[in-house]
Amino acid sequence: MLQLENLRDWEKVEMVIRRHWIVFVILWVYAFFGIIINVVLYSLFWLQLWVNIFSLIYIMWFIVYIYIEWINHELDMYVVTNNRIIWIEQIWFLNREVSQCALNDVQEVNSKTKWFFANMLNYGSLTIQTAWNASNFHMDYVPDPLQTSRKVLNIVEKMKGTLNRKRL
Repeated sequence: MLQLENLRDWEKVEMVIRRHWIVFVILWVYAFFGIIINVVLYSLFWLQLWVNIFSLIYIMWFIVYIYIEWINHELDMYVVTNNRIIWIEQIWFLNREVSQCALNDVQEVNSKTKWFFANMLNYGSLTIQTAWNASNFHMDYVPDPLQTSRKVLNIVEKMKGTLNRKRL
Protein backbone atom coordinates (compact mmCIF):
# COMPACT_ATOMS: atom_id res chain seq x y z
CA MET A 1 0.00 0.00 0.00
CA LEU A 2 1.04 3.59 -0.55
CA GLN A 3 2.73 5.31 2.39
CA LEU A 4 2.23 9.07 2.58
CA GLU A 5 4.05 11.05 5.22
CA ASN A 6 1.85 14.14 5.35
CA LEU A 7 -1.46 12.46 6.19
CA ARG A 8 -3.23 13.66 9.28
CA ASP A 9 -3.75 11.21 12.13
CA TRP A 10 -7.45 10.68 11.38
CA GLU A 11 -7.04 10.66 7.59
CA LYS A 12 -7.04 7.40 5.67
CA VAL A 13 -6.38 6.62 2.00
CA GLU A 14 -9.61 5.64 0.24
CA MET A 15 -8.18 5.00 -3.24
CA VAL A 16 -5.09 5.52 -5.38
CA ILE A 17 -5.48 6.13 -9.11
CA ARG A 18 -2.52 5.37 -11.35
CA ARG A 19 -2.15 5.25 -15.10
CA HIS A 20 -3.37 2.36 -17.25
CA TRP A 21 -0.89 -0.32 -18.36
CA ILE A 22 -1.29 0.79 -22.00
CA VAL A 23 1.19 3.60 -21.28
CA PHE A 24 3.94 1.04 -20.83
CA VAL A 25 2.93 -0.75 -24.04
CA ILE A 26 3.27 2.57 -25.85
CA LEU A 27 6.76 2.98 -24.38
CA TRP A 28 7.67 -0.52 -25.62
CA VAL A 29 6.43 0.45 -29.09
CA TYR A 30 8.69 3.53 -28.97
CA ALA A 31 11.60 1.31 -27.95
CA PHE A 32 10.82 -1.15 -30.75
CA PHE A 33 10.83 1.60 -33.39
CA GLY A 34 14.05 2.99 -31.94
CA ILE A 35 15.69 -0.41 -32.36
CA ILE A 36 14.30 -0.75 -35.91
CA ILE A 37 15.75 2.64 -36.90
CA ASN A 38 19.11 1.60 -35.49
CA VAL A 39 19.06 -1.74 -37.35
CA VAL A 40 18.14 -0.03 -40.62
CA LEU A 41 21.04 2.41 -40.23
CA TYR A 42 23.43 -0.47 -39.58
CA SER A 43 22.19 -2.46 -42.55
CA LEU A 44 22.47 0.50 -44.94
CA PHE A 45 25.80 1.90 -43.78
CA TRP A 46 27.61 -1.05 -42.26
CA LEU A 47 31.02 -0.47 -40.61
CA GLN A 48 31.29 3.24 -41.24
CA LEU A 49 32.68 5.26 -38.36
CA TRP A 50 30.08 8.04 -38.47
CA VAL A 51 27.26 5.48 -38.34
CA ASN A 52 28.78 3.83 -35.29
CA ILE A 53 29.18 7.17 -33.51
CA PHE A 54 25.69 8.34 -34.47
CA SER A 55 24.22 4.99 -33.45
CA LEU A 56 25.92 5.06 -30.07
CA ILE A 57 24.70 8.62 -29.39
CA TYR A 58 21.21 7.71 -30.61
CA ILE A 59 21.01 4.61 -28.39
CA MET A 60 22.20 6.49 -25.30
CA TRP A 61 19.77 9.37 -25.92
CA PHE A 62 16.93 6.98 -26.62
CA ILE A 63 17.49 4.92 -23.47
CA VAL A 64 17.48 8.09 -21.35
CA TYR A 65 14.33 9.33 -23.11
CA ILE A 66 12.46 6.04 -22.54
CA TYR A 67 13.56 5.98 -18.90
CA ILE A 68 12.38 9.56 -18.28
CA GLU A 69 9.04 8.88 -19.99
CA TRP A 70 8.59 5.75 -17.86
CA ILE A 71 9.33 7.74 -14.68
CA ASN A 72 6.87 10.46 -15.75
CA HIS A 73 4.04 7.98 -16.23
CA GLU A 74 4.87 5.74 -13.28
CA LEU A 75 4.89 8.50 -10.68
CA ASP A 76 1.68 10.30 -11.72
CA MET A 77 -1.19 9.49 -9.37
CA TYR A 78 -4.30 10.69 -7.59
CA VAL A 79 -4.52 9.86 -3.92
CA VAL A 80 -8.07 10.19 -2.59
CA THR A 81 -8.36 10.22 1.18
CA ASN A 82 -11.44 10.65 3.34
CA ASN A 83 -10.67 14.39 3.56
CA ARG A 84 -8.86 15.53 0.39
CA ILE A 85 -7.55 14.70 -3.06
CA ILE A 86 -3.82 14.81 -3.64
CA TRP A 87 -2.62 15.02 -7.25
CA ILE A 88 1.03 14.06 -7.70
CA GLU A 89 2.28 14.84 -11.19
CA GLN A 90 5.79 14.11 -12.39
CA ILE A 91 6.15 16.83 -15.01
CA TRP A 92 9.68 16.00 -16.14
CA PHE A 93 12.78 14.40 -14.71
CA LEU A 94 13.35 15.90 -11.22
CA ASN A 95 10.34 18.19 -11.66
CA ARG A 96 7.28 17.20 -9.63
CA GLU A 97 4.13 19.09 -8.79
CA VAL A 98 1.90 18.15 -5.87
CA SER A 99 -1.54 19.73 -5.62
CA GLN A 100 -4.34 19.04 -3.20
CA CYS A 101 -7.84 20.15 -2.45
CA ALA A 102 -10.40 19.36 0.19
CA LEU A 103 -13.19 17.03 -0.84
CA ASN A 104 -15.81 19.66 -0.08
CA ASP A 105 -14.20 21.89 -2.77
CA VAL A 106 -14.78 19.27 -5.48
CA GLN A 107 -17.55 20.38 -7.81
CA GLU A 108 -17.38 17.94 -10.70
CA VAL A 109 -15.68 14.70 -11.67
CA ASN A 110 -15.65 14.01 -15.41
CA SER A 111 -14.45 10.99 -17.35
CA LYS A 112 -13.92 10.69 -21.06
CA THR A 113 -13.14 7.71 -23.26
CA LYS A 114 -12.59 8.19 -26.96
CA TRP A 115 -11.31 6.20 -29.92
CA PHE A 116 -11.38 2.49 -30.56
CA PHE A 117 -8.48 1.26 -28.41
CA ALA A 118 -9.51 3.34 -25.41
CA ASN A 119 -12.98 1.79 -25.49
CA MET A 120 -11.69 -1.74 -26.10
CA LEU A 121 -9.02 -1.58 -23.38
CA ASN A 122 -11.15 0.57 -21.03
CA TYR A 123 -8.97 3.59 -20.39
CA GLY A 124 -9.56 7.31 -20.76
CA SER A 125 -9.14 10.64 -19.05
CA LEU A 126 -10.33 11.85 -15.66
CA THR A 127 -10.85 15.51 -14.76
CA ILE A 128 -11.66 16.73 -11.28
CA GLN A 129 -12.94 20.30 -11.21
CA THR A 130 -12.71 22.18 -7.97
CA ALA A 131 -14.12 25.41 -6.61
CA TRP A 132 -10.82 27.11 -7.37
CA ASN A 133 -10.22 28.03 -11.02
CA ALA A 134 -6.49 27.36 -10.85
CA SER A 135 -6.70 23.82 -9.49
CA ASN A 136 -8.48 21.53 -11.90
CA PHE A 137 -6.87 18.10 -11.96
CA HIS A 138 -6.58 16.19 -15.23
CA MET A 139 -5.05 12.77 -15.87
CA ASP A 140 -4.93 10.81 -19.12
CA TYR A 141 -4.75 7.01 -19.45
CA VAL A 142 -6.82 6.30 -16.34
CA PRO A 143 -8.02 2.69 -16.06
CA ASP A 144 -11.80 2.29 -16.10
CA PRO A 145 -12.52 6.05 -16.10
CA LEU A 146 -16.29 5.81 -15.67
CA GLN A 147 -16.09 3.52 -12.63
CA THR A 148 -13.20 5.52 -11.20
CA SER A 149 -15.11 8.80 -11.49
CA ARG A 150 -18.11 7.18 -9.79
CA LYS A 151 -15.92 5.97 -6.92
CA VAL A 152 -14.41 9.44 -6.47
CA LEU A 153 -17.87 11.03 -6.53
CA ASN A 154 -19.11 8.50 -3.97
CA ILE A 155 -16.22 9.37 -1.66
CA VAL A 156 -16.93 13.10 -2.13
CA GLU A 157 -20.65 12.67 -1.47
CA LYS A 158 -19.99 10.50 1.56
CA MET A 159 -17.70 13.17 3.00
CA LYS A 160 -20.15 15.99 2.23
CA GLY A 161 -22.94 13.92 3.78
CA THR A 162 -21.02 13.50 7.03
CA LEU A 163 -20.31 17.25 7.07
CA ASN A 164 -24.01 18.04 6.65
CA ARG A 165 -24.94 15.62 9.46
CA LYS A 166 -22.41 17.25 11.77
CA ARG A 167 -23.85 20.70 11.06
CA LEU A 168 -27.40 19.59 11.87
